[in-house]
Amino acid sequence: MKIILVGYMGSGKSAIGKQLATSLSFKFIDLDQAITEETGSSISELFATKGELYFRKIERKMVEKILSDNSNLILATGGGTPCYGDMVQFLKSVAASTTVYLKTSNEELTRRLFNEKNKRPLIAHLNTEPLLNDFIKKHLFERSYYYNQSDLKIATDHRSIATIVADIENNISF
Repeated sequence: MKIILVGYMGSGKSAIGKQLATSLSFKFIDLDQAITEETGSSISELFATKGELYFRKIERKMVEKILSDNSNLILATGGGTPCYGDMVQFLKSVAASTTVYLKTSNEELTRRLFNEKNKRPLIAHLNTEPLLNDFIKKHLFERSYYYNQSDLKIATDHRSIATIVADIENNISF
């Protein structure tokens, strides 16, 4: 069984994925971390030095490699992973898998991301909460088509990680 977590940056994919993996005794893989380990470069370095197209090709290869593993696993994708090429269709085609959209409002994302924006190259230049909120609103609108194709949608606003993990476990057929 593979559980693939999708959603915007700051939606909790990594934190929820780790706890879900522990709860289910599954392997946990953070896609961005796996790419960093494979390439020896951070995601922001890859974007800056090689460009987005190169990054998306590496990302696709890593996703295919990770999901070809026969282990039970939780994969926390990058925020843009399902939004490029045919990735959303590929993720949904993986045998014995469930895609889960961690749905978070733009207001909640703004609150979560504002104080850590310097760690996230895509939003580091947005100096005020209103600017960040406007950016997230537009970006989330563009990506929601892909996120909403997930098998399961779980709201995360004002909910604990433990509650979200239980919600996912209760809504997936094992």
